[in-house]
Amino acid sequence: MRNAWIICRKELGSYFVSPVAYLLLTMFGLICGFFFWNELAYFVVESIQMQMRGQNFPMNINEQIIRPLLSNVAVIGLFFIPMITMRLFAEEKRTGTIELLATSPIRDLEVILGKWMAAVILYACLLLFTALNFTFLFKYGNPDWKPLLIGYLGLLLQAGALLAIGTFISSLTKNQIIAGAATFGVELLLWVCGWVSGYETATWAKVLAYMSVITHFDSFGRGVLDSKDAIYYVTLIFLGLFFTARSMESLRWRS
Repeated sequence: MRNAWIICRKELGSYFVSPVAYLLLTMFGLICGFFFWNELAYFVVESIQMQMRGQNFPMNINEQIIRPLLSNVAVIGLFFIPMITMRLFAEEKRTGTIELLATSPIRDLEVILGKWMAAVILYACLLLFTALNFTFLFKYGNPDWKPLLIGYLGLLLQAGALLAIGTFISSLTKNQIIAGAATFGVELLLWVCGWVSGYETATWAKVLAYMSVITHFDSFGRGVLDSKDAIYYVTLIFLGLFFTARSMESLRWRS
């Protein structure tokens, strides 16, 4: 694991010595900030209007602000994750340094884990930016922090699974644009495949619904830690990294 951590630090350094990390942090923070401001403004306006009509307004900050915002953050991540993973192996192939990795004494698993962990840490930094928005809620309101923490755990697990898939796709090509577009396409399919359950009850539709990454985030968004949903994300992470290892193994044999 020492070599994996060295690879991880190298990858993180390559993100932060270029404008990539700062651009992602800025755009992610601005977009999530807009969603937070929009959710909060709607909550305040709706509560004022209902009070003027003499109606009681359920002041549930977790359900009316935090839960919708976490769902929006998950959607935003769908667009940012391909930008993080598209360069992991594609850039190595383009510059020719992948041969050095393939023939080095470092094990393939250590290389893969190092690059994947760097991507996860970068995404965790993006999530930390969104956490700044919630400081206002805790300062002026009284939300429950436990569902929020579980929601962030779900976001990180979901991102870890999608980042593992993106890592595998990046290992298949030396073109970053192709890697990013293919990653987004696969992630989008995994996102929307559960829609078939809305009009179909056959077994194949249930299987597709179970494969949907957003279906397994619902419990986390509600603040419920369900083991089957956590196992689903961990399984996706394992499969993504496993197929990346097979891709690296074939490259090592060709080298």
